[in-house]
Amino acid sequence: MYKYSRFAFPFLIILLILGACAPKTHTIWLDDLKIQTFSEGIPSVAAKKNQGGDSIRIAGKRFDRGIGVQSVSVLSFLLNGKAEQFTAEVGADDKGNSAMQVQFFVLGDQKLLFESGAMKVGDAPKKVEVNLSGIQRLGLLVTVSLEDEGYGRTYSDWAEAQLVMQEDFLPLTIPNDGEKQILTPLPGNAPKINSAKIFGVTPGNPCLYTIAATGERPIAFSAENLPKGLSLDAKSGIITGSVSKRGSYLATLRAKNGFGEAAKPLKIVIGDTIALTPPIGWNGWNSWARNIDGGKVLASANAMVKMGLSNHGWTYINIDDTWEGQRGGRFNGLQPNEKFPEFKKMIDDIHAMGLKLGLYSTPWISTYAGYAGASSDFEKGEYPDSIKPNKRAYRRVGKYRFEKEDALQMAEWGVDYLKYDWRIDLNSAERMSDALKKSGRDILYSLSNSAPFELAKDWARVANAWRTGPDIRDSWLSLYTSAFTIDKWAPYGGPGHWNDPDMLILGNVTTGTELHPTRLTPDEQYSHVSLFSLLAAPLLIGCPIEQLDPFTLNLLTNDEVIAVNQDPLGKPGRLVAEEDGVQIWLKSLEDGSVAVGLFNTAGFAKTPQSYFRWGNEPSKQFSLDLAKIGLQGKFQVRDLWRQKDLGEFEGLFKTEIRHHGVVMISMHKI
Repeated sequence: MYKYSRFAFPFLIILLILGACAPKTHTIWLDDLKIQTFSEGIPSVAAKKNQGGDSIRIAGKRFDRGIGVQSVSVLSFLLNGKAEQFTAEVGADDKGNSAMQVQFFVLGDQKLLFESGAMKVGDAPKKVEVNLSGIQRLGLLVTVSLEDEGYGRTYSDWAEAQLVMQEDFLPLTIPNDGEKQILTPLPGNAPKINSAKIFGVTPGNPCLYTIAATGERPIAFSAENLPKGLSLDAKSGIITGSVSKRGSYLATLRAKNGFGEAAKPLKIVIGDTIALTPPIGWNGWNSWARNIDGGKVLASANAMVKMGLSNHGWTYINIDDTWEGQRGGRFNGLQPNEKFPEFKKMIDDIHAMGLKLGLYSTPWISTYAGYAGASSDFEKGEYPDSIKPNKRAYRRVGKYRFEKEDALQMAEWGVDYLKYDWRIDLNSAERMSDALKKSGRDILYSLSNSAPFELAKDWARVANAWRTGPDIRDSWLSLYTSAFTIDKWAPYGGPGHWNDPDMLILGNVTTGTELHPTRLTPDEQYSHVSLFSLLAAPLLIGCPIEQLDPFTLNLLTNDEVIAVNQDPLGKPGRLVAEEDGVQIWLKSLEDGSVAVGLFNTAGFAKTPQSYFRWGNEPSKQFSLDLAKIGLQGKFQVRDLWRQKDLGEFEGLFKTEIRHHGVVMISMHKI
């Protein structure tokens, strides 16, 4: 019989003790998590299917579990050292674009733990097995490169993706705990006029222009040299009427209260071009999505006034998809559904506040959300209930088209803005453009979604604004893709026709999931508003206005930053240099000065690590060589966010820029 040595029992006791002390573990399928909340990609992610809605298949092998992604995908997890292992099988989905190459990366606390190498459709899946012991932050990255210009169906998969976690711990989203610095001083008691210096109206069409002014109320408004046909309400500052004679008229606006008086010139251009500055306002989709209704729209308009945004020039209240009912009325135009019971009164009430109303439509039979569009397979334009469950099949132009009818109906209601949303084709864009111009009302015309760049000259001819890329999401990846990469569009933007990177992703948003605070850090939010202003892009708030916190409200009410966006020259800023992880954008202004944005992008997208927020990113000391960006001589420099003069500079301007943050300055030559 075998006899244990005298050392065996102590050794067994030690093993038993270690086993008893070892943490219990459990396995989590990534597709059982609310995976959209961990995603920063465009579009988001799909659980248990690929991004096309089909089964996950890699080289003919089907997987019942996993995460399907599209385009560049970033998934970030806070593990707090409570994970043991990550496993998956990865590859390009069989339904993906055969011209693409994808690469998969797994990163933990900035270290590269797995790299797949380039993979194409048809390549066998690769197994991932990564030790996560002690890892605080986990990043799953997919990058995409294409051999041609086809960007559709860039599908790839994290099949059978699992995490082994300790005890009952679940992975968390990365906290957005950056310091919310409020930089802009609050306006004073004395009047200050903040509305745009130029305004365009078509001859004979109704005019609505509100003098936006801060200062203690009541304020008495007046105007000198208004063209014949326009009148001003002295209490509200609202200018209405119509002018039949073409030409440019230079008026002087005045605002007076017990603390002082302010004056500002206004150039009124009666001609064929409207939207002489980018539209600035609110859109309901990223606030309420399909849950929008008449009450929420009026509440948003009231909040825009009550919270003071209208005093800084914010004007448009835009209803997105899901307002549409059946056709009717004297024009057989689209009518509102039951969510909007007093449509015309709602619009009149919004106009009485000095604000403007926008609507949404599409040339398709069905909108993206499954409501009636501007065409039909039925002669009278009916939209049967049977269409909605099969809405994808009706994302096409029908046999009968109703652009003229819808434009006349919108004009009769008093609509001021139309967002026209579909996979843009020139014929449909032109048809609605012509209908709006003949409607008898100035209706700003904005094209959505992802206008093809090769037709940029046509979009500038046909529309007042057009989307330059995909739907924006509240992530740095999305913001970078939507705004920091569109310099090529700049030559086509200008007065009457603007490049549109999509809505502002500030405050509480519903992008990809339920209502939640934006995932942009405070510094990224400053970069967001700064770049959109430099780009001369439309500024459309995408959150419930009544929920704005003091930080976000401060972001949206800096008149010097907004003035850069609304500058009458209307020249989009350009990316003039990129060095040491800093992008330098420059925008020429009407008075001969320039606005400059110094953005610490930290080499984003140049390494796998740069796609993620690790929590220890440093600020950057940066020296701007003025001569390198064409600025010779001495300049007076002003910090636009702090509204503070920084002094005179020649040759070099030195500053500190926070990670993914910005220093935004104006420079006046001395």
